Amino acid sequence: MKQNKKTLIAFLLPAMIFFTTVFVYPVIRTALMSLYEIDNVTAKVSQWRFSGTENYIKLMNTPVFHSALWNLLKIWLIGGVAVMGLSLFFAVVLSSGVKGKKVFRAILYFPNIVSAVALAVMWQQYVYSSKFGLLKPLAEFFGWQWLDPDHKFAAMLIAYCFGMVGYHTLIFLSGIERIGQQYFEAATIDGANRFKQFLFITLPLLRGVFKTNITMWSVSSIGFFVWSQLFAGTGVAIEASLITPLAYLYNQTFSNTDVVVERNAGVGAAVGVVMAVLVVIVFWITSKFIPDDDIEF
Repeated sequence: MKQNKKTLIAFLLPAMIFFTTVFVYPVIRTALMSLYEIDNVTAKVSQWRFSGTENYIKLMNTPVFHSALWNLLKIWLIGGVAVMGLSLFFAVVLSSGVKGKKVFRAILYFPNIVSAVALAVMWQQYVYSSKFGLLKPLAEFFGWQWLDPDHKFAAMLIAYCFGMVGYHTLIFLSGIERIGQQYFEAATIDGANRFKQFLFITLPLLRGVFKTNITMWSVSSIGFFVWSQLFAGTGVAIEASLITPLAYLYNQTFSNTDVVVERNAGVGAAVGVVMAVLVVIVFWITSKFIPDDDIEF
């Protein structure tokens, strides 16, 4: 028994050291930094100036951060509804016995293996192009440009959702494939059509999958950064209409721009803490109000 404990410790110790170094320590340090005024993220602890909750108060009174939170809410809510709806639709279609299922599944997931930088360039230079863009006729019909200030956020959100649909489709598809065929066979015998089978069998048995998808979407939305930076252009300042909390964190911590005029790594750390709290709240809400599946497969 003692030998087994020593062996267990020997195997677990490297993993625990790595986990503590790359996760636990940064989390604790970030939480502490949020209570100090810090000129540079690499500043020594002796140079930190204690400010208590002042960084959080400053955040709550900053209009740019309000815009970032509002943009995050739109990404999470509007984008979430669109992505979950399309993902569920494609998952149902792929699980209905359509030919070429593996090919369509690969096509849907393909955007997830392409760099976000490459996808953003593709959408801006080709799909949204005012000369030969794929969606140029739609913009001409409504009389506006995709990348003008009034529509740039919508253009960014559409491009981002395009890249996320395949990922969530596979999660829904795995959940649907776990449902026993005997339920659908019994429903067919009872005279239920495909829509009723979906409404009264598929949806109720996907509650746990919905919880997983909502959680994963929430985490990715709160971590929204690359797309806002890319759609903002090559300038030093990010547009307020495109800024998200993590983009604000980056500018607050590492650079002085038009939207962030005072560098303070402590405020940046406070943003990180607020985002972590939001993730926990979303996870708690989904666990509280979306029950797990109660049928064994």
